[in-house]
Amino acid sequence: MKPTVIFEDKSLLVIFKPAGWIVNDAITVGTQPTVQGWLRRNFQFPISNFQTLRNGIVHRLDKETSGVLVVAKTKKAFENLQAQFKAREVSKTYTALVHGKVGFEKGVIKAPIGRLPWNRVRFGVLPGGREAETTYRVKSYYKKDGENFTLLELKPKTGRTHQIRVHLKHLSHPVVSDEFYAGRKTSRVDRTWCPRLFLHASGIIFSHPKTGKKTSFKSELPTDLNKALNSLTVDS
Repeated sequence: MKPTVIFEDKSLLVIFKPAGWIVNDAITVGTQPTVQGWLRRNFQFPISNFQTLRNGIVHRLDKETSGVLVVAKTKKAFENLQAQFKAREVSKTYTALVHGKVGFEKGVIKAPIGRLPWNRVRFGVLPGGREAETTYRVKSYYKKDGENFTLLELKPKTGRTHQIRVHLKHLSHPVVSDEFYAGRKTSRVDRTWCPRLFLHASGIIFSHPKTGKKTSFKSELPTDLNKALNSLTVDS
């Protein structure tokens, strides 16, 4: 599956990024598909070939996370959107299915995140880590083979790497099929019915870089995650 365009005008592109696509080019990527490469090959806008401006990509999603991604088409729009992200004026919404029954209907997770000293590719809640905050709301409860699961709506206030995944692990409610943070054995069992990380960037709100008007975009849960959800039993 390739990325698809949700919206396009002279200033920006809003795309759906499928799971399995890496956002930014890197030496370590090899032959894996990247959104940056896809933009370069398929579009001709003012900064589509500007490697220094990441071909217009303003923010990123993890490889296994699907959902809404914003791309600037001009240098001015890129700088404007980057400033909004830096000032925390962009509202992002994610949907995640997690292990266990989350007891409170809504809450805020405030816990500093840093790179683990003993495993540099992973992150955790660490003293002296960077400030990180995520709010959550329970959407529904599920059961499968006697185990409880919770579908959550999440809004990260900060944008740390793996923030939602690390914060949910910290709550002892890791994301389903998370090979990094749910544990190897758990994620292996998860992947028999949910083939990838159950995390989806379902919405974004920002000020349009040209008009200044609040602009919002949504992305419905993709087929693979819907299928996984439908294999569970709703638990009231």
